Amino acid sequence: MEFENYFRFLLALVFVLALIGVLTWLARRFGVGGGGVARTARGKRLRIVEATPIDGRRKLVLLRRDDVEHLVVLGPNAETVVETGIAAPETTAVDAEPPAPPPLAGMGTVLARLAAWRPGRSPAQNGGTQ
Repeated sequence: MEFENYFRFLLALVFVLALIGVLTWLARRFGVGGGGVARTARGKRLRIVEATPIDGRRKLVLLRRDDVEHLVVLGPNAETVVETGIAAPETTAVDAEPPAPPPLAGMGTVLARLAAWRPGRSPAQNGGTQ
């Protein structure tokens, strides 16, 4: 191999590493990633209702304790209570039961759909749903 090929490889490697560094910095700067809210099991007294990143270092968190909500700003060096004693709504998406999954089709139904399937027809014409 010639020196030019080694140089091209090294340049591409530096470019990719720089790109990864810039994307990591942007993700931290705008609060992308790592901001997921852990859901607690039913019967617990304390839960995180919602969390929103303010900037790269601070996060606004809505906590619920015994049907009372508290708004808190969390940062690397301090925590600040913004508002406390907020009455919790009756039901929220966190408290609601998930909908039951649709019943699975039996093997006979699946085989009948496969037998009736014809290429070039829409899913509705083939006996399925869109």
